[in-house]
Amino acid sequence: MKTIDKIPVSKIQRASKMVSTGAKVGVNYLKYYGDKLTKTELEAKDRLNTNNASDIYDGLKQLKGSALKVAQMLSMEKSIMPQAYVEKFSLAQFSVPPLSPPLVIKTFKKYFGKTPNELYDTFNATSVNAASIGQVHIAEKDGKKLAVKIQYPGVAESIASDLAMVKPIAMSMFNIKGKGSDKYFKEVEDKLVEETNYILEVEQSKQISEACLHIPNLKFPKYYEELSSDRIITMDYMEGEHLSEFVAHNTDEETANILGQALWDFYMYQIHNLKKVHADPHPGNFLISKDAKLIALDFGCMKIIPDEFYTPYFDLANPLHMADPEYFQNKLYELEILRTDDTADEVIFFTEMFHEMLSLFTQPLHAETFDFSNPEFFGKIAELGQKYSNNTELRKMNANRGSKHFIYMNRTFFGLYNLMFDLKANHIQINNFHNL
Repeated sequence: MKTIDKIPVSKIQRASKMVSTGAKVGVNYLKYYGDKLTKTELEAKDRLNTNNASDIYDGLKQLKGSALKVAQMLSMEKSIMPQAYVEKFSLAQFSVPPLSPPLVIKTFKKYFGKTPNELYDTFNATSVNAASIGQVHIAEKDGKKLAVKIQYPGVAESIASDLAMVKPIAMSMFNIKGKGSDKYFKEVEDKLVEETNYILEVEQSKQISEACLHIPNLKFPKYYEELSSDRIITMDYMEGEHLSEFVAHNTDEETANILGQALWDFYMYQIHNLKKVHADPHPGNFLISKDAKLIALDFGCMKIIPDEFYTPYFDLANPLHMADPEYFQNKLYELEILRTDDTADEVIFFTEMFHEMLSLFTQPLHAETFDFSNPEFFGKIAELGQKYSNNTELRKMNANRGSKHFIYMNRTFFGLYNLMFDLKANHIQINNFHNL
């Protein structure tokens, strides 16, 4: 893969890159209008989405950092985003052009004050994995094989300006109005700032791995604080293949179920016992070892779940509560889905909308066991997403709905559901975390 010798770090450089990407998108729309004369609307729209997804991703992968991280987050919105965007943006999870070896050495000296060879017995300056915020290199010290994650230059300093650039795109895509939207973008900004703090990530990684080490069929790397800094993390190198690579060839149902149970237990234990969860559940953060164990990586994005959100959030997952109109509506106010300034029509519309959505999304939580390999369940989620994304009545309303905590909690559940479906895990014991 082609390497990168320089990353735009100033606001002007990064904005210029976004402007040039915007120009390409403009050309794509001109082609789209031309295609409509000779092709069907569906064919023309598919080509537009494919071209735009490719050009936008190509621009973001040069910027790296939070701009690319947002693309990664959007790739998980499979029920909302056109397939072309999902496929292209999902590359941000673990497949982007890495820094060149000379830039790696320069970056290492800047962040650590030493060259890699001064710290390790051996260090490979060619990365084995490059993602949105950092890339991974292999090193050895005292006979141990290590993984060294290096943060890209300028990532932490450009978060606010990057989000300002992508904010109009996100607002348009998710029908977010200006009024009241700042709390959502501030939540994303705060989490991205945390993700660039590698000292915090090492601390969180050690806490979660120690708290969850007892969960069967789950493994974690060991982290080395003396070989880590605010921009560099050193951990054990874990042998295995990415979850997405594993599911592409696995045909063993029993293995899929064992891994699926480990993954589900890992998340339910965090959510219900620790009230703090690994809020970045995409395939690039999980490996499958040769002995069929699930390896969890990258704890930079952790979401603390406050009680004032946890209680009403899971109260609404109870079918008895959903069947009580007054109780259900009171919980919607607690979760800021309904607001005191809503009109009567808005109260009715959003109550019905969220009742329909939650009745579907919480189905796995209602059962003793659930079959995540069932395409019908995920097909209904996709249909519901399309239904409301195309709803003209909703487009006229302010869709700034819900507590800021929904952003990462919903991201966690959507990501978890998708991983469970990818594994084709069935007969999963939903409440097994009580026994751990």
